[in-house]
Amino acid sequence: MSYTKEQLFSLAVSAIDAGDMRSAINACREMNSQYPDFHQGWRIACELHLRLNNPKSGLAAINRSLSFQPNDAEDLLKKAECLMGLAEVEAALNIINQVVKYDYKQSHIFSLAGLLFSRLDQHELSLEQYRRALALDPENPTVHYNIGSELRFLGRIAESEVSLNQSLKGRPLDAETLAMRSSLRKQTPDNNHVEALTTVLASPELHDGDQPYIYYALAKEKDDLGDHAASFDYLKRGADKRRSQMAYQPETDLEIIAAIQETFNKQLLMADSAGCSSDEPIFIIGMPRTGTTLVERILGSHSEVYAAGELDSFGREMMRLAVDSNGGEKFQVRQDLIQATTHLNFKLLGERYVQATRPFTGHTSRFIDKLPFNYLYAGLIHLALPNAKIINLKRNPMDTCYAVYKQLFRDVYPFSYNLEELGRYYVAYHQLMEHWNKVIPGVIYTVNYEDVVADTEGEARKLLDYCGLEWQQQCLRFYENKQASTTASATQVRQPIYKSSVAKWRLYEEQLKPLSDIILAAGIEIG
Repeated sequence: MSYTKEQLFSLAVSAIDAGDMRSAINACREMNSQYPDFHQGWRIACELHLRLNNPKSGLAAINRSLSFQPNDAEDLLKKAECLMGLAEVEAALNIINQVVKYDYKQSHIFSLAGLLFSRLDQHELSLEQYRRALALDPENPTVHYNIGSELRFLGRIAESEVSLNQSLKGRPLDAETLAMRSSLRKQTPDNNHVEALTTVLASPELHDGDQPYIYYALAKEKDDLGDHAASFDYLKRGADKRRSQMAYQPETDLEIIAAIQETFNKQLLMADSAGCSSDEPIFIIGMPRTGTTLVERILGSHSEVYAAGELDSFGREMMRLAVDSNGGEKFQVRQDLIQATTHLNFKLLGERYVQATRPFTGHTSRFIDKLPFNYLYAGLIHLALPNAKIINLKRNPMDTCYAVYKQLFRDVYPFSYNLEELGRYYVAYHQLMEHWNKVIPGVIYTVNYEDVVADTEGEARKLLDYCGLEWQQQCLRFYENKQASTTASATQVRQPIYKSSVAKWRLYEEQLKPLSDIILAAGIEIG
């Protein structure tokens, strides 16, 4: 049976939306083979390649589309997206900036530009484009949500709540919007959303996959209101529901951590690696929810430091070099990848990492990379960048795990939705950090969250001294820092230091016993 180009295009779009990539690939191949001059066929092929994490092929496809209509704004933004996937950030920014110079009548063009700016951590520019999109489509709930999200990142909390409320007028059951609104501030008896959330949870129209958002929102609001039994009940129901929706094998993570510990031994790490000499990077690592954002804001308030956010640059450049060393083939076994990283050109890895952070870094003498998961790469970071600073945030194990457990993450930390799995992961993390401190003694600077809360100035002075930076008083006024924050702590870092999170796990001691049993059995003190 022969299909028209419009039919094949529709088949490809429907298949991508349904997650049926095999059917989408077949439709795209047939469409672009039979109708090679159909530019929309190449555009959807680009979208398919991006979904499959193949930006190089996506770039080739969108360039074919642009050959038919070189000034098409949507195609140009898709090209920028491909370039971002290839870490060609400056080229991508140039394209986006050129596109947004013009006035379009289509709201979605500005929305796409806003999304790309946001992914590049250019949140003021993102907000500007979303506002242009809203001017063309004032009732669009998605645009209102995006504006609310950007305002939250920028610390404009009251404005964010207004935008999220506007979004909910058009989509009253939107779970992500409801959950974000609950996270913006501490709820009070006179001003909360418990009744509204309970109504949404009971609605037959609420999708099964959206239920965890509502459970977590209710847990947060009930905790704010001091109803701790109800809070944990909602939290566990939400965590159990989220875990049931995931195909996660905790043994995989534990085996990887064990393999890293075994592979990166003292002999390897103490050898002369001749790494990159740059002293620009300051890595902040550790478990999530341990105060990494707080320390980032303190250091990032210094005039000589730029807080670059949670970068995936080190892991990405490591993977590229490892794949290159394997003849361009991806590794099927994680342990083989770990072993291959011990034979990399460490100097080149360090150089590529620093270059991958441009153009946003390089304007100050130091920059912060605050990706907590970089703790897995601490040994490799030291080999590639021996002059980089590595700061590990440490917090009471139970406070750490409770804070992780009560946070609904979008696509990361799959170990966080089951107390036993969370406990086992924490033990593995703790053991790996002990390993790093043993095989590269004195390289990693450990900061205790509780110490920062108890003596902020004293700990800030020590941090700056470790980083070779002179004292600046504005580091204590980190909450006045206007730079965007996109982490789960985006609201909290707009406030001065508070102590209410210290030992908070004690409010839920009985419910958290499966977790504390695992941590205590590993010989780790819980305080």
